[in-house]
Amino acid sequence: MTNTQSEHNQVSDDVFDAVCTMADKAAAAQAKLAQSTTDAKNGLLMAIADALDARADEIAGANELDMQQAFDDGMDAGKLDRLKFDVTRIAASANDMRHVATLPDPVGQVVRGFEAPNGLRLQQVRVPMGVIGMIYEARPNVTVDVIALCVKSGNAAILRGGHAAERTNAATLAIVKDTLRELGFDDALIGTVDAHGREGATAMMEARGHIDLLVPRGSARLIQAVVENSKVPVIETGAGNVHIYVDRTADLDKAIPIILNAKTQRVGVCNAAEKLIVHRDVADAFLPIVAQALATADVVMHADDVSYKIIDEANIRDIKLYEADEADWGTEYLALEIGVLVVDSMDEAIAHINRYSTHHTEAILAEDYGAIERFTKDVDSAVVMVNASTRFTDGGVFGFGAELGISTQKMHARGPMGLQEMTTTKWIGYGTGQVRA
Repeated sequence: MTNTQSEHNQVSDDVFDAVCTMADKAAAAQAKLAQSTTDAKNGLLMAIADALDARADEIAGANELDMQQAFDDGMDAGKLDRLKFDVTRIAASANDMRHVATLPDPVGQVVRGFEAPNGLRLQQVRVPMGVIGMIYEARPNVTVDVIALCVKSGNAAILRGGHAAERTNAATLAIVKDTLRELGFDDALIGTVDAHGREGATAMMEARGHIDLLVPRGSARLIQAVVENSKVPVIETGAGNVHIYVDRTADLDKAIPIILNAKTQRVGVCNAAEKLIVHRDVADAFLPIVAQALATADVVMHADDVSYKIIDEANIRDIKLYEADEADWGTEYLALEIGVLVVDSMDEAIAHINRYSTHHTEAILAEDYGAIERFTKDVDSAVVMVNASTRFTDGGVFGFGAELGISTQKMHARGPMGLQEMTTTKWIGYGTGQVRA
């Protein structure tokens, strides 16, 4: 029993050893990948994308079984939408992988450099992280995204994709491993602990020294469990208690389609709007209009006292309106539900957001430049949108081709995580015989 293993009792010795062995093999494969040229990595990505297209029916068939099982188990509509990985979505993921292949290779990029007075030339350059562990739920497209980003950035990946998508992920990984072998790469580069279930995820959290970085992506509960229990360094991602603030200077006609898109375009995603905050000066005019639009879209509203009174008196047909309680302000619904709050000032709006937000994405709808500048400066979140839907917080939209997740912490990566965020740096000193006095 290793020293690391002896400190933990939540996972069996056999599972812990199996996961550490898998990670060590991935590290050896990653060392070989790190010697590959950019052209070789791009060629591998193109080949995997082509194989995914050619064998999409295999993945889609497995996904149909996962979808049916999840439906029978009572999975809600939002999560079912995330779980869906049909031929159309597989093609989109394959195209995202091709796009990643076209992006600049971050490995070897010089971040900064200078020459010391003694002539020693110093450079800080980007290098791969090593072995990246990913724990995620019911999101089979993430499997493809992670593989694309890891290959391009020179990293290995150990995945725990969750029980709900187990068949889909297995079919996808089988195709990826076949392609790795066909092109002469070690298929240990991409591994999965799904066969070990939850114990596999726990072992990943305990595998310090074997896995270099762990990224959870999923529910707030999953992310918090990983953050609190992992001995491997963690980048916190994902949970999105997302706010839209309608300022007193907002263009109210422009606001309606933005709010509807942010709330209803896809409800089960982390960048969907969960809270609507309205300035008191426009509340009487705006709330009945937006409430009507939300009611037509079958959105349930949880309203504070002021907004409840205004909306209730509008006598909107078939509206689903409830009085909000304290728990609502911190809830990520991931459903056709939204919290509604009226505030007397922007100060109050910012204070509320910074208190209850998960620091993912917030938006301001305003026409006053001063208000926009104040909001974007003082709101403490990874992304702030101005007069635009929160749904734009996405690695693809940001030009990254794919994303590892949306980082909500304040370390080296914040916001959508693309290729650069999957590298670390090393310093190289070029000398001509210098010694330190």
